[in-house]
This record gives sequence, C-alpha cells and structure tokens, in this order.
Amino acid sequence: MNEAHVAAFVVRCGLVLLFFPFSALDKVLNFPHAVGQAQEIFKPKPLAALVILIGLGIEVFGSLGVITGIADRICALIIAGYCAATAVLFKQFWAQGDFWSDPDGKGRTLLWDFLKNLSLGAGFLLIVIGTDGSSLAQFLAHPFASSNPYGG
Repeated sequence: MNEAHVAAFVVRCGLVLLFFPFSALDKVLNFPHAVGQAQEIFKPKPLAALVILIGLGIEVFGSLGVITGIADRICALIIAGYCAATAVLFKQFWAQGDFWSDPDGKGRTLLWDFLKNLSLGAGFLLIVIGTDGSSLAQFLAHPFASSNPYGG
C-alpha cells in the first residue's frame, strides 16, 4: 500500500465516520429512541422500526463497502440517497414556521443540518462518478464493480 492508497483509505474513513461506527452504534444502543424519532415521520411503530433497521443496514454495509472498496460505487450511491432522504424527511427547515422570523429558531438550525446532509451525500457521489465525472460511464456499465481505490 502506497501513500495514495493510505490517503484514499483515510478519506473514505472520514466520509463514513458519521455512519459507521457512530450513528449505527447509536441505533443499536438506543433502538427504542431511534424508533421514536422515526415515528415522527413513519407513525406505525413496526414501520418506524423497519425504517431504522434499513438505515442501520445502509450505515453498516454501505460504509463497509466504501471503506473496503467492495461494490463501493453502488454503496456510495445508496448512502448519498440516504443522506438526501434523511435531509428531506428529518431536517424540514421549511416546516418550522420560524425560518424568517427568528434567527435563533429551529428552522435556521435545521437548514444547516439539511445542507450538511446534502453536502455529505455529494461527497459520496464523488466515489460514484469520480472527481471529474470520468467514472460515470464505468459505474453505469458495471454498478456493482469496485472503483479499485487501493489499486487492486
């Protein structure tokens, strides 16, 4: 492994750090609380629990794919979609009613969280398409193939 491979590994670890281990571990250790949060959007408790389990799977297996390079592009695309979905579902700054009236209101706080989710998702898309878009054709032709981040 050369310096470029180490750098790729460190960057990929940084990208998934929020999800694996932290958010995934939080879902495991505080499952009832996570289900309660999901019930804000998905009212039936069994549906909310299923949504949390799906999120947990994405966070664990998607993160491992990104880190190891195994099917990393499709994993990164799924995580990017997950980031967008969680932004739209759980960071609804527009629904708070205080965005324009209160600079310290919940709407402003959620706006920044919304944008962070979208920005993180965009970072994952760089794995999918490459920094210059040159990997898009490769991804479309072989979506489950590795981008070979470590030269394998």
